[in-house]
Amino acid sequence: MYFVKVYVTYKDSVLDPQGEAVKGAVHRLGYDEIEEVRIGKYFEIKVAKSDRPVEGMIEEICDQLLANVNMETYRYEIKTMEEV
Repeated sequence: MYFVKVYVTYKDSVLDPQGEAVKGAVHRLGYDEIEEVRIGKYFEIKVAKSDRPVEGMIEEICDQLLANVNMETYRYEIKTMEEV
């Protein structure tokens, strides 16, 4: 069995209004050193052993469901359950 962590965020070229709102709040708290905040999504997926490559399945799931590939980028980490 595999344990996959998927991180989805806006591409650098896309405005992140939620991130800007959080940055404004952080500045109001007095943390003026914070230059940028980006908001994203995080997913945990458990995958049973299969004949299909795990990387391929995760790529397809991200491209078709978890990320809007026009606006977002993603990365993932795959570990066996023994490594978790």
